[in-house]
Amino acid sequence: LINRIVGEKISIQNKKINTTQVTIMGVKNIKKTQLIFYDTPGSNFLKSLNNQSRNLKTNLWSGIDESDIIFYLIDSKTANKKFLFEQIDKLQEVKKKIIVIFNKIDLISNKQLLPLISDLNRNFNIDSFFTISAIQNIGIEDLLDYIEKYSYVSKWIFKHDEITNKDDNFIVGELLRETMLTYLHKEIPYNVNIETSNFKILKNNDIKIKQKIIINQKRYKKIILGKKGEMIKKIREDSQKKMSQI
Repeated sequence: LINRIVGEKISIQNKKINTTQVTIMGVKNIKKTQLIFYDTPGSNFLKSLNNQSRNLKTNLWSGIDESDIIFYLIDSKTANKKFLFEQIDKLQEVKKKIIVIFNKIDLISNKQLLPLISDLNRNFNIDSFFTISAIQNIGIEDLLDYIEKYSYVSKWIFKHDEITNKDDNFIVGELLRETMLTYLHKEIPYNVNIETSNFKILKNNDIKIKQKIIINQKRYKKIILGKKGEMIKKIREDSQKKMSQI
């Protein structure tokens, strides 16, 4: 959703949970209005107590604390009533407007969502409901039109041509991590750090990038390299293709 709103890929996407690990700010300028979005880790780990979950919680609540409005984004195909009730009940503690957004509406009919929307509306103080498809660009303009009315007079935080608070080093590091999430299984992608040690624009406008994959367990090395280096080659080629597209 944030990539669709901003118009560029600034936040990685993957089917695995907790893809977003740190809060990323995306900027959308509409005429004289600047809207700033905080893409936070999801809320599915709120009851977890391990160290990784603690870091994710810190990033989630920090983003919520900085925001004026909470977008609670739901996958329409996998929506679970019990889970949603628990999560929204917790979010309401911060006393901010909550807009519930059902994504992937292109894969399900609105009628199937009506009972769930009715239950949520009856049990919680939800500001409004929206149905969208981020990938098909359905309902995004209506959502932006709606929240624009909550804007207030203030100096812009970002310049007119800025779309995120993250630099090129961070974004290419995230693209490599996204590729690793795709090709590597279980806990490995969550236990590596990406270090971009060189990002240089050459005279012919090519970009030279050097990256290090830092692991916290030796046994991961063999898996990441793969047989005869096939896995690391596949990861490099895929992430390089993504980088060249942006």
